[in-house]
Amino acid sequence: MGLLNLGLIALGVALIAVGYLRAKGPYQRYMALREQDANVGRYEAWRGGRRPDGKTGASVAMQLFRRQAQVGGAILIAGVVLVFVGFAIR
Repeated sequence: MGLLNLGLIALGVALIAVGYLRAKGPYQRYMALREQDANVGRYEAWRGGRRPDGKTGASVAMQLFRRQAQVGGAILIAGVVLVFVGFAIR
């Protein structure tokens, strides 16, 4: 293995770690908000009320957290690609 291979692998591993850390928190918050939103929907359906179709603070927060998790996931995927490229280059 050459210096380029090791550099790509090291950079890929670093990007995997950074992407995981950036995606983990927002994804967990997104899932918690999504579950709360589903619970509110079930309660209002049981109660017979209608939910407004407009944006709520929770829906805006869910969009924000989903986008942050997607960015972290993209960084993680880029790291995985760099690791594979590091092994593939001869």
